[in-house]
Amino acid sequence: MDLVYSPSVCLLLLTAVLILLYALRDWIRRPAKNFPSGPPSLPLIGHLHMINLKRPSDALMKMSRKHGNIFRVQMGTVEMVVLSGYDAVKEALIDNAEVFSERPFVPVFEDMHQGYGIPFARGDNWKEMRRFTLSTFRDFGMGKRTIEDKIIEECGFLIKEVEVYKDEPVELKEFISVAVGNIISSIVLGHRFDNYQHPTLLRVLHLVHENFRLLGSPSVILYNIFPILRFFPGDHKRIMKNLEELHSFLRETFMKHLKVLERDDQRGYIDAFLVRQLEEKGNPKSYFHEKNLISILATLFAAGTDTTIASIRWAISFMVKNPLIQKRVHEEIDRVIGSSQPQFHHRKSMPYTNAVVHETQRVANVVPMNLPHATTRDINFKGYHLPKGTYVVPLLESVLFDKTQFERAEEFYPEHFLDSDGKFVMKPAFLPFSTGKRICIGETLAKMELFLFFTSLMQKFSFHPTPGDPNFDVKPAIGLTSPPLPRKLCIVPRS
Repeated sequence: MDLVYSPSVCLLLLTAVLILLYALRDWIRRPAKNFPSGPPSLPLIGHLHMINLKRPSDALMKMSRKHGNIFRVQMGTVEMVVLSGYDAVKEALIDNAEVFSERPFVPVFEDMHQGYGIPFARGDNWKEMRRFTLSTFRDFGMGKRTIEDKIIEECGFLIKEVEVYKDEPVELKEFISVAVGNIISSIVLGHRFDNYQHPTLLRVLHLVHENFRLLGSPSVILYNIFPILRFFPGDHKRIMKNLEELHSFLRETFMKHLKVLERDDQRGYIDAFLVRQLEEKGNPKSYFHEKNLISILATLFAAGTDTTIASIRWAISFMVKNPLIQKRVHEEIDRVIGSSQPQFHHRKSMPYTNAVVHETQRVANVVPMNLPHATTRDINFKGYHLPKGTYVVPLLESVLFDKTQFERAEEFYPEHFLDSDGKFVMKPAFLPFSTGKRICIGETLAKMELFLFFTSLMQKFSFHPTPGDPNFDVKPAIGLTSPPLPRKLCIVPRS
């Protein structure tokens, strides 16, 4: 009897053969001399059997306790070197910043950005776009009073929205999301959305939030390990669908800006980019083209909102969980600011509140895995040979919870950032924005937003568990980043 194969059966067989060939190739490949070692791996899956794909950083933290601060991990067909602890991460990203400044090939990020933009681009593209973006941000007042005024104004709008729900349980996520979204909108688009229920802004924020969640899903992690899975259904398909909708909005927006573009009256980042694009119109090697603009805008709306929103939500959650700390913050605000409008310079006179904000970012651990790095050339690193192109994971969680750097690393303990006299002191291992050549370009903005939004909310309200929930606790959600899972709080106006 002749066998009849359907197209789907043939595709499955082909996929199985390709995966097997990939696996055998990587399993029999000899590691480079003096390459870091790690746990014994299995053919085809490597160390996947040891890793909870919903929270892979947990397994890497556990491995580091047994295999040291530099070890090898095989995720299916992908071989990577994990750097654990402050000393190892510092030596790589700061002391050898240029060597560890590349990005490895990650299928889902390649699909999303195609090598353009800033965080996931390689070679000279990311350097040119990063320089331009930082310069443009400074021109529009980043780190200066101009941006601070926008944030202070938005604090007022946020408080008015929250006041409506005083004395009743409410989830703050949507309010904080819109407030932070309005700040990035004012920088990128040149205006904020005047309605906290504006459907366009809410939709953009939803797309961004969902993609961050999906990027950390087991389905996408497996896709990054076995790219052949692109031909099958999965969360990577949903990510691209969301991104297509986001790109459509961004493309429509900058086309509107182009129609009324005035070189001497630039409203925001889009205008600045379009002006530069016109200036370099005759340069075939120019980086100022639509693909870079779209990628950067999508990144700014994503990275410029998600981690800041998560950090503010964590800060309020920690206050609910630690009422005595909340009380001390209230007392310092009353003593230093009183009923005046909080401003960013107040942090210098408010060491305890400043310490609480920094401890929030440490314990919240919003980006536990960091974004992956790659080596630009061969390097002998701490006794190991890392060839050019080595996939490197500088594990941020291991830095923020490094017991050699933080005395009570597993606790929420603001005194980590205070000296014996109660003065604020920065810790070198405070690296929630990563460090080195690829440090987050929004660090300055995020610090200002976090302090001002948190202090403004704490000045006006106290936050408590809902009735019947005395053991308030919040767990991190699953995703590329780790925001707190939604929880309703009771908000009480302060007299």
